[in-house]
Amino acid sequence: MKPWPWTGKSPRDRVGRRLAAPQLLRALNRTRGTLLAARLEVANSGPARRKGLLGRKGLAGGEGLWIIPCESVHTFFMRFAIDLVYLDRQNRVKKVRSRVGPWRLSACFSAYSVIELAAGAVHSSHTERGDTLEFEPAAADGNP
Repeated sequence: MKPWPWTGKSPRDRVGRRLAAPQLLRALNRTRGTLLAARLEVANSGPARRKGLLGRKGLAGGEGLWIIPCESVHTFFMRFAIDLVYLDRQNRVKKVRSRVGPWRLSACFSAYSVIELAAGAVHSSHTERGDTLEFEPAAADGNP
């Protein structure tokens, strides 16, 4: 495993296993020609999916978390509202929810994954059901 560039070390968990560097992607709405997220973390392991956004104080504009696989989320114990975009396996939008506040549940049982975004991201990108998203590596500095 390569060391993380900002520390020069390969981090390890409490058991001593090496941890993978967080994968950052950009989410583009190909149907609308808009940017949905400039810095999208991928949560595709059990611990990362379970933690989600818990413990964070908020998301900056352009930030988000893509949870794979996932068909439902909760916002229990969260401190801020989020937008949700549910996707199928072909990255087509199955369902969109805007400004989901704390202590809520949301599900789309036909979805394969969900993207959690800063509140307002869905509206500003004009993302709707049926749109197709595309993912690419994010710029290292986080700029679009």
